[in-house]
Amino acid sequence: MFALALRSIRRRPGRFGATLLSAFLGAAIIMTFNSMHDTAGAKGVDSTSAETLSTAAGVVGGYGTLLVFFAVASTLTVNVRQRSAEIELLRCSGATPAQIKRMVVGESVAVALVGALLAIGPAMLGGRLLLDLFQDSGQVAESVDYTFGTVALLSGIDITVLAAAGAAFLAVRRATRKTGPRDRRRTFFIRASLVLGGLSACSTFAFSSTDAALMAPPAYGAILLAVGFALLSPKLLKTLLDRLPPTGPSGYLAVRTMRERAAQLSGVLMPLILFTGMATATLYMQAVENDAIDASGAPKSIDAKNLETLNLVVVGIIVVFACIMLINSLYAATTYRRREFGQQRLAGATPGQVLGMIGIESLILTVTGVFFGTAAGLAGIIPFTMVRTDSVLPDEGLGIWFGIVGVAGAAVFVTSLVTARRALRTPAVGAVSLVA
Repeated sequence: MFALALRSIRRRPGRFGATLLSAFLGAAIIMTFNSMHDTAGAKGVDSTSAETLSTAAGVVGGYGTLLVFFAVASTLTVNVRQRSAEIELLRCSGATPAQIKRMVVGESVAVALVGALLAIGPAMLGGRLLLDLFQDSGQVAESVDYTFGTVALLSGIDITVLAAAGAAFLAVRRATRKTGPRDRRRTFFIRASLVLGGLSACSTFAFSSTDAALMAPPAYGAILLAVGFALLSPKLLKTLLDRLPPTGPSGYLAVRTMRERAAQLSGVLMPLILFTGMATATLYMQAVENDAIDASGAPKSIDAKNLETLNLVVVGIIVVFACIMLINSLYAATTYRRREFGQQRLAGATPGQVLGMIGIESLILTVTGVFFGTAAGLAGIIPFTMVRTDSVLPDEGLGIWFGIVGVAGAAVFVTSLVTARRALRTPAVGAVSLVA
């Protein structure tokens, strides 16, 4: 089956482009920050610089691992769903579920390994730039030299390959599993994420306003709640669509299609909720922290500078990965619908109505993702602001939130509409004749 996996990659390399891109960027980020471990462990590095570098590697490395798994999982899930006819043909030809799993996992591991190896050069460059950033801000001594060693190399390759293998196994397991009782593990993870997220956010009130670790509980609470909402996204979307009255031809097409494709479209909601929740919580809490430090009149300490740098870098990583996940998922899902668009046009829908349907779908997805992402972010922001400043909400207003929503909305609308327009260039009869 491994030979079949390699043959499949050679025959249709285009289907693995999204997975390769996710693996490449994920490995580059992991190697970039874990190279700070190598740099901190080199000879002659002072303790303050070593602590700064190790903290950056540890914190962002954890975020990076989580985001790599979600990015690779989202692209692989879309890929496997689109190959349902091929997988069913293999089963009818005598292939067992175990053989199909080995084939898909083998494909994913091979693609992820290539992506990780390609990421070594960019990661080395990124690590040097990151070290320069720390040195320019005075957080790391100028005498520290950059080192890219085994920690960065092995962690980037191992984490990327393992994430690809695990995500592929879960995706193909769902595709090859026969109808049976509802998967209780997903329900367990949803409940665990929501409960632990709520407890973590509430534990903020056990800290004092000057505690160095004050930002950690609400931040992790917001992340866990965002993960819980993301895992719950199929149900959230179905609940919303059941209560949404269709208006006009495009609205009717959008609501009807989304009800049938709620499980597939939830793959778009997952990165959207994660991005909105994590970015909102991190940026607003950092703004509250900056205001509190400015109000006290004290200069920023090295620890405060480290925290601000890490938060901004983490948000940058979140933006990049969320946009990649959104674009990959939307591009693959919309391209796959060429046959559906052709059938709708043969049934009497105009290209304008099909584009209107895609626009309404994008609006519903954006509003749903932003709503639950914002709810997760507020669950972290409110406790932190109350403890740090005795206020309930930050003084910054909605400016930061509008910026986050603008990025999310632009990624959804631009990708969906541009891809749909390209798909509609295919004549309706030709699109219907395509193999699903």
